[in-house]
Amino acid sequence: MSNNNHKETKSFQAEVKQVLDLMIHSLYSNKEIFLRELISNAADAADKLRFEALSDDALFEGDADLHVWIEADKEKRTVTIRDNGIGMSRDEVTDNIGTIAKSGTRQFLDNMSGDQATDSNLIGQFGVGFYSAFIVADKVTLSTRRAGAAASEGVRWVSEGAGEYEISDIERRQRGTEVVLHLREAENEFLDDYRLKSIINKYSEHTPVPIRMMGTAPASTDDEGEDKAPEAVIETINQAAALWTRSPSEVSDEEYESFYKSVSHDYEAPMARMHKRLEGKFEYTLMMFIPNKAPFDLWYQESKHGVKLYIRRVFIMEVTEDLLPRYLRFMRGVIDTNDLPLNVSREILQRHPAMDAIKKGAVKRVLGMIEDLAKDAEQYQKFYNEFGNALKEGIIEDTANADRLAKLLRFHSTKDSTASDSTVSLADYVGRMREGQDKIYYITGDNLAAAKNSPHLEVFEKKDVEVLLLHDRIDEWLGSHLTEFDGKSLQSISKGKLDLSGLDGEEKKEDDEDKKDEEKKPILEKLSKILEGKVQEVRETDRLTESPACLISEEFGMSTNMERILKQAGQATPNMKPTLEINPEHPLVQGLDEGDDEALAQWAHLLFDQAVLSEGGQLEDPSGFVRRMNKLLLQCSK
Repeated sequence: MSNNNHKETKSFQAEVKQVLDLMIHSLYSNKEIFLRELISNAADAADKLRFEALSDDALFEGDADLHVWIEADKEKRTVTIRDNGIGMSRDEVTDNIGTIAKSGTRQFLDNMSGDQATDSNLIGQFGVGFYSAFIVADKVTLSTRRAGAAASEGVRWVSEGAGEYEISDIERRQRGTEVVLHLREAENEFLDDYRLKSIINKYSEHTPVPIRMMGTAPASTDDEGEDKAPEAVIETINQAAALWTRSPSEVSDEEYESFYKSVSHDYEAPMARMHKRLEGKFEYTLMMFIPNKAPFDLWYQESKHGVKLYIRRVFIMEVTEDLLPRYLRFMRGVIDTNDLPLNVSREILQRHPAMDAIKKGAVKRVLGMIEDLAKDAEQYQKFYNEFGNALKEGIIEDTANADRLAKLLRFHSTKDSTASDSTVSLADYVGRMREGQDKIYYITGDNLAAAKNSPHLEVFEKKDVEVLLLHDRIDEWLGSHLTEFDGKSLQSISKGKLDLSGLDGEEKKEDDEDKKDEEKKPILEKLSKILEGKVQEVRETDRLTESPACLISEEFGMSTNMERILKQAGQATPNMKPTLEINPEHPLVQGLDEGDDEALAQWAHLLFDQAVLSEGGQLEDPSGFVRRMNKLLLQCSK
């Protein structure tokens, strides 16, 4: 096959073109990050080769000295980043660089904020780091060959970052990838070896493969005392050591922070860290970090864990749910063990007894980190604002640790709802429950304002009973799984019949209630018939003191808010009708039996629609609601 066989010119996908433009024009003041990103890609290629070679040693091709090489050529005005890692095939080059398939460019563009530091962080998180080369280069040439492939299967990729790239087959004896940056006229600083070394020390000090450059040996003299000419030598710029293998007492705060930034692509220091070696039946090391802010892909369905699994310091894979549950996906760091086999399939690895032991130990220690944070209310509120909803997932997913997680949850409440960051724990709530109160009461809503202003709260405010305000989407699922805390059951105040008679020794007066029901029975039956198909029944309420009506779900049924969430997501919902409760003390309700049947029907639909709106719901017939409202207003004005 000839060196330039099968040459093609292709266009980047539209999203890639946008990223290229942003790299060149928007991140210019933080341009040194290009080296961080290209070194990170090269190190990943070395890790992938090391892993694949576990089952096929021939992939090393006689060269197991994995490293990254950096070289500046002042005459040609180029910077070269070369690795002897896994390399790429022609299809992989097209998929990883030319299209959106593997690059994450769409998510990257959706999350761009305009802030230099933040957007530089996004580059690494979304895997679009290769494009950062165009911040300093007006032309990039990539040459690569996949390990194990023939020399004739080399690939060359060339682009000037203007929307097109050229790809061709080449002869390439060396496996791995070489990226040559042809620098722009104004980028001479990156031709200076000292400048390149300073960037490596800043961003890539703890990259776990050697980063090498050409240097000079120290001045020396010969046997006769004459000065010898400086000799060129190969220097390793970074530590290239597994930081987690050292004793915590030997690692400085600066080294921890530098390592965290290198593995997370974060520009801020972590909120908390843990470095422990666990010994027992299985031995493993944890070096874990809690970010200061939530990763941008935290809520993406396909987001990756930020923790890597190493076996005897050999990178194996990104940690999955087999080693750290998904609700802790915000964690960053490494897990390293000697007790897992290197040369087995991932499926066998998943069934290894050490995996379960390591997972239990890792979760235990991570939850301990979070519990330590909770000792400082201000610091924990900051953590909870970022990761609280992820912890709620744990109540649903991790029943073994549900009790520990419940103690870490925080909620707004009717006692502490004046500020958006004012929350209470379940233990706080239980500690100030009223005498005779045996339940933890809560209400769910679309947002904090909707929950805080719900008519269901009226009787609780009158009796000075605290109610938790749950306003995140996950809270609907949380309520069905978190049913008890400290021996107290959790009760939604918008479901089932309400009984607050035990407060302060107050006894329920059954005879009076039965008498009231009989007095209102005729009008309740009429309203139920008018609203047939919309409600299950109409009954008097014990919940309202100011509002005329509200909607109630069955005690073990689906709440109206949950039904609304599922419908918005396009999910089918069971045909469950709510109960309409009316307040017999309200003037609008007291006059219902005084008009004719037509007027009663108008008022019945109006009360129902008002109740729907107060729940944050949408009316099936908004124009009908307006017509009825206008008609009744005109009648009242006469």
